[in-house]
Amino acid sequence: MNYNYLLYFSVLAQTEHYTTAAARLGISQPALSSAIHSLENSLGGVNLFEKVGRNIRLTEEGRFYREMVDEALQKLSDASLALRDSKTLAPVVIRMGMVSGTLEGLLAELIVSHSRENPRIRFHLTEGSAEDLKDLLRQEKLDMAIVDSSDRDRSLHYRKLYERDFFVALSQKHPLAHSGILEPQQLARESQIVFNDNQKNAFKQWASGAPGEEDIICTVDTAKAALDLVAAGLGIAVIPSECVEARPGISYVPLKNWHQALYACILYDKWLNPPVWDFVELVVKAFRAEKGL
Repeated sequence: MNYNYLLYFSVLAQTEHYTTAAARLGISQPALSSAIHSLENSLGGVNLFEKVGRNIRLTEEGRFYREMVDEALQKLSDASLALRDSKTLAPVVIRMGMVSGTLEGLLAELIVSHSRENPRIRFHLTEGSAEDLKDLLRQEKLDMAIVDSSDRDRSLHYRKLYERDFFVALSQKHPLAHSGILEPQQLARESQIVFNDNQKNAFKQWASGAPGEEDIICTVDTAKAALDLVAAGLGIAVIPSECVEARPGISYVPLKNWHQALYACILYDKWLNPPVWDFVELVVKAFRAEKGL
């Protein structure tokens, strides 16, 4: 059924005058007459209007049909308004992943300020290893992620944010706890708690060529969990600077010449809802401005 024909019929039914209806619709009178004739033919040849002198009026069939057409047109109008309003009023969820430690500081401030300035925005945050987050991006379960490694996977697009430093978290009773700075090789034979695959791989690289084998005693999902275990005396942990926090029984010693780049990562060539894309740009610009990049 042609929507315009129904609209033309509704207006003509209101005015019961071809010239007036055509002017209101912004079409010619012959075009209106042709549309009504086509509508009547599509209904099996029923007459919707009858002539009364120089005027027209609805037939009994026309009055019956008008009720249903006006109801249908109103529903279509309501649906169009609801759809339009949904684009301006419905919540927009930003699904963001991050490696442990990155929520501290600037990122948390950006999330808070962006939520307050944009009441529609909701955040769904996932913390995990870089590889897990990349897989979630490929599966389109995340809109963006902040990761600590890049690769040549052309399905993903990386934008460098900054480089972070690392500290070694140790029990205050540990012999290395009062060192001024530590070399990576000094950790080769230490029982280490790692919180993602990149840390584990880095530890293996540090241990290469050093006496003994690397000793990864436990793998956890977050830096905070690693610190809990260090505090309990299980081993040591290499912790990003954002995660350094005062805890009873823990000392932090800087790790020499060990830096790690962080990247904003999105799925290449994937359409992002404009509010989501705006937040991605906000994160990139804010981090680069803070770090002077």
